[in-house]
Amino acid sequence: MIKRTITISNPSKLSSKLDQLIIEQDGKIAGKIPIEDIGVLLVEHPAVIYTQGCLSALLANNSAVIVCAPNHHPQGLLLPLDTNELQSERFRHQIEASQPVKKQLWKQTVQAKIKNQARLLDYLGKESGRLTSLAQKVQSGDSGNIEAQAARFYWPQVFGKAFRRERKGFPPNNLLNFGYMVVRAGVARALVSSGLLPTLGLHHKNRYNAFCLADDMLEPFRPFVDRVVVDIHKNHEDLSELTTQIKKQLLEVLTMDVVFDKTRSPLMVGLHRTTASLYRCLSGSQKKLEYPEL
Repeated sequence: MIKRTITISNPSKLSSKLDQLIIEQDGKIAGKIPIEDIGVLLVEHPAVIYTQGCLSALLANNSAVIVCAPNHHPQGLLLPLDTNELQSERFRHQIEASQPVKKQLWKQTVQAKIKNQARLLDYLGKESGRLTSLAQKVQSGDSGNIEAQAARFYWPQVFGKAFRRERKGFPPNNLLNFGYMVVRAGVARALVSSGLLPTLGLHHKNRYNAFCLADDMLEPFRPFVDRVVVDIHKNHEDLSELTTQIKKQLLEVLTMDVVFDKTRSPLMVGLHRTTASLYRCLSGSQKKLEYPEL
């Protein structure tokens, strides 16, 4: 079943009753949504009140709750702690995975990212041969930093020579940031559902980052966000503000089709296939990660 992404953009009270999320606005019920249908709840208005029962029900359903800052950018993420019956066993496999295994998985991750970047350039009618060649040169742990070399070629092709990919840079950096954070929440949700700790990364190791593994697994999915931002960029002259319409388009990335071995599925479903394959790799029952093609 395709899970829904729900955005709360107005002052509201959120509660739950009979397995439904109840949204109250101005003292009246504005909506009722089955909690089992919700994959991500994005709350961007500061005047939103939650009941404990509401949050508990969402977490029991393995829904990700994203809280936004005053600038409407995602600021925090709430995830369930226990969603897999074999969680302790899976934690053990994850913790005990050897460095050579992690480096090989990071190599596959970087290759998948660069290949999807190349596919986006193909979609745009741009030269992609350079990226295809670089993907073949990635070594264990990406010791040659091929990912960075690919980025230097990729971004000018997508948004022009003047563009610099910087977190606090000029638009459309703001759209990319928002889109990545939405997909990152979906990745973290899928990791937890697969019984893995989002904190213990393959490559990312920032001591202050609670989602290192989510950031690792996010990489091949970034070009999916890039494609949506490219399409928005074509139709909007002013991208300095994240309007409701633009955010709606960015949130739809979670339901866009992705391809696994010629089989299509929504991206949010694909995330679970990827994280399930990650566990099998960490436990030694599989050697290749399953990432989708753009």
